[in-house]
Order: sequence, then structure tokens, then C-alpha cells
Amino acid sequence: MEERELDPDPIVALASWLDEAAATLPQASAMTLATCTPDGRPSARVVLLRGIDERGLGFFTNRESRKGVELRENPRAALCFHWWELGRQLRVEGTVEELDTDESAAYWATRPRPSKIAGWASPQSRAIASRSELDVAFAEHEARHAGEDVPLPPFWGGYRVRPDSIEFWMHRDDRLHDRIRYRRAGTSWKRERLAP
Repeated sequence: MEERELDPDPIVALASWLDEAAATLPQASAMTLATCTPDGRPSARVVLLRGIDERGLGFFTNRESRKGVELRENPRAALCFHWWELGRQLRVEGTVEELDTDESAAYWATRPRPSKIAGWASPQSRAIASRSELDVAFAEHEARHAGEDVPLPPFWGGYRVRPDSIEFWMHRDDRLHDRIRYRRAGTSWKRERLAP
């Protein structure tokens, strides 16, 4: 991989790689999201990318989940896409901001009804006594919203990772992998090659 093969704007280059992955792979939008507590305890999980533009990369979740709490207390995150079949990896680091209610509601409206009910029913990341407790909560919320559109919960919404570093990684069999990193420099980006 040569620097000239990537757009000077890393968001454009990232979107291009995502499009190429989506054309051949299922769930190409799956990304590992790493967050951290204020005292440095990290955690990671896979979430789905639900939007990308010049402002950054978006995803949605329960704001009272572990990741929501960690992002509120320490609004920085890292993302990683890995497409083994393509020999590619993308790494993103940056600050995180909550999406406003309008953006969250617009995405919420696209979710299937069972996913909306589950969003209300699940106290995400908290211990529960049994699976039946979750099933009962789901049935209760299904009955509560029978015959109506399921509204956006006040504890649910989107986040945007505003990148300050984006790295493009390409596999080579000799293990001398190609790594090109963009780092934000004011209003522009600095591009550099990293050793594998």
C-alpha cells in the first residue's frame, strides 16, 4: 500500500475501505469499541457503525450501559475494524460526543419493532436474576406500547467518535505489513508511514 493510494482526507479513505468491505463481507460495519474508566480500566466490545461523515463515526446504545457510563466519565474511545478476508484493519482514536435527540430519534425510527421493545426492556450491562426476568420485561413493554410506535427511550441514543488518529493497516505475508497513519494537525491531517 502506498500513501498515494489513499485519499488525503482520511474520512474519505476510511469510507472507501468500508464500501469495499461491505461489497464482499457480511457485517463489514462491525467494529470493536474500546472505552476506559477515568482511572484507566479499559473495556472493549463489538458494536455496529451506523453512520460516517466529515464529523466522525456514529453508533447507538443504551447510555446507561457500561460503555455509556464510561463515555460520560471519559469521553475518549478507540475503534477497530478487522477484515481478515481482505487483509485489512482500520484503527480510529478520538474524542466522543453524544448525538442530539433528533439524530438519535431518526436512527431509532429505522429499528425493527422488536429491537425497540428490547431497548426499553433491557437494563443493559446490569446484573439480572434470570432470563425470565428479561422476557417478562420485554412482554410488559410490548403490551405497554401495543398499537403504537415505540418511542425513543430517554436513556438511549447515539455517539460520534471525532477522530484525531486514523490508521490504515494492510497485511503482507512477510509480516512487513503496511501501516499508514493520519493524525489531526489543527484543521488538517498529517500522514505518516509506521513500521509494522
